[in-house]
Amino acid sequence: MHVRVLMFGVLRDLFPAAVESLEMPAGAAVATLLDYFRARAPQHAQLLDSIAVAVNQQYAGPTHPLTEGDEVALLPPVSGGNLSSHVALVHDPIHADALMNKLKQGEDGAVVIFDGIVRNHTRGRRTLYLVYEAYEEMALKQMQSLAQETLKRFPVRDVLLVHRLGKLHIGETSVLIAVASAHRSAAFDACRWLIDTLKKTVPIWKKEYFEDGAVWADGEPFAQELRGPLAT
Repeated sequence: MHVRVLMFGVLRDLFPAAVESLEMPAGAAVATLLDYFRARAPQHAQLLDSIAVAVNQQYAGPTHPLTEGDEVALLPPVSGGNLSSHVALVHDPIHADALMNKLKQGEDGAVVIFDGIVRNHTRGRRTLYLVYEAYEEMALKQMQSLAQETLKRFPVRDVLLVHRLGKLHIGETSVLIAVASAHRSAAFDACRWLIDTLKKTVPIWKKEYFEDGAVWADGEPFAQELRGPLAT
């Protein structure tokens, strides 16, 4: 059977074919496919041990069976469309003021905002610009799920979550999160939980371009249950 393999972030540099069709034996599982890539790049074992796997845009464990035509995405640790319920992936600049005006309602006593912007340095190196890429279909679904989970976890009225993709210059907004609530404490708690969880779960990657080269930014590790596919 044949499966379609997608790679993102630093994996695209290690395996230049961003979309690769592989023939797998009948009865193969996720672990079978991962063994194939470990054999191709044993020198990158530490990185491969940290990735997660999605099959047809859903996280999958090592025993998940593969079937003809499956789309399998290999996802390194993450560095974060069309607007739907204030959740979006966009390629154009994010205009915070205009979005805030759409979010605020008369019953709100607070709106807490996280505005992530591109800074001009990283670890002592001067940054020229950043490039963000994503597994877009899955990332948008994960972002929508996070917004819904935020509304269940915290007593807040509404959530806005927008992430920029493509090339970003110094001072531009990469991710904008806003939480509207009757009371400030719930809005603060929800906003912090949302950005921290997004950074660990949504398949978005950042490449930093410096005066003397470029590097994929180290991501925060996936939760152990998502890294299970490579546990041996």
